[in-house]
Amino acid sequence: MSGAVGPVDWAVFGGIVLLSLALDRAIFGGVKARVSFREAAIRSVFFVLVGLGFGLYVAAREGQNAALTYLLAYVVEESLSVDNLFVFLVLFTYFRVSEALQQRVLVWGVLGAIVMRALFIFLGSALLHRFHFMNFVFGGFLLFTGAKLLVRKEEEVDPEDNVALRLARRYLRTTKETHGDRFFVVKDGQRYATPLFLVLVVVEFTDLLFAVDSVPAVLAISNDVFVVYTSNIMAILGLRALYFVLSGMMSRFHYLGTGLAVILILIGAKMVASPFVQISSLMSLVAIGVVLTVAVCASLVRGKENA
Repeated sequence: MSGAVGPVDWAVFGGIVLLSLALDRAIFGGVKARVSFREAAIRSVFFVLVGLGFGLYVAAREGQNAALTYLLAYVVEESLSVDNLFVFLVLFTYFRVSEALQQRVLVWGVLGAIVMRALFIFLGSALLHRFHFMNFVFGGFLLFTGAKLLVRKEEEVDPEDNVALRLARRYLRTTKETHGDRFFVVKDGQRYATPLFLVLVVVEFTDLLFAVDSVPAVLAISNDVFVVYTSNIMAILGLRALYFVLSGMMSRFHYLGTGLAVILILIGAKMVASPFVQISSLMSLVAIGVVLTVAVCASLVRGKENA
């Protein structure tokens, strides 16, 4: 049976999110000095299974086509997230943030991402429903972004060039030394931001920029707000664990950026062409799967040749 999504469905989604987070904490505990690869892998698989399992609920409520669209949006969001995790790795390395503190920052980063996704998705969906020409605006933006990523050269990411970091240092009192896991400290009756808070600011700003790319991408896949938002959040939930799985291997995925650029171009083209040509979610899913497989395999081959 399939039907219209209502408050109960949103409540079920919220309950599954809270339950999965509670189980994750109950089984693996809170912040620790170091997250092993094995633990991070298990936690990543757990959240992937939760995300895919929710697709069955979508199928029961809205039908097979909606579930397939959910899966496509989930894969796209998860794939695009990997590029974002690379920026986090550079940032943490630059500021010499320990693994324990990385976990703390990522917790707040995920919470911020959930809020920003809600704002962007509901606003973007409202614009698409009210102004049909926004399909061409969002689609054109994805084509431009994908093309820009496709021709960009590999270069070092310099956190000091980040606009958010420069603004935070300009308008906030900051300390040069860290103070454990604290974001703020009080000295001589005045509140100061610690370097850890500056890291959090850059993480949130980076995710804001990432949402500008990823939200139009998923809205190009579906205009069903429930499918778009739930797939987005389910993909985001496992980012903390996925970061620690990939942190030691990100430099090996040389062609992943190229693959993600091609994906954005494909999705942008689909969105621009949507008023004239309907491309099924299954075809889109297969195409994205092929692009990701080729990008990963090519990266692994290059890694072996350079070894």
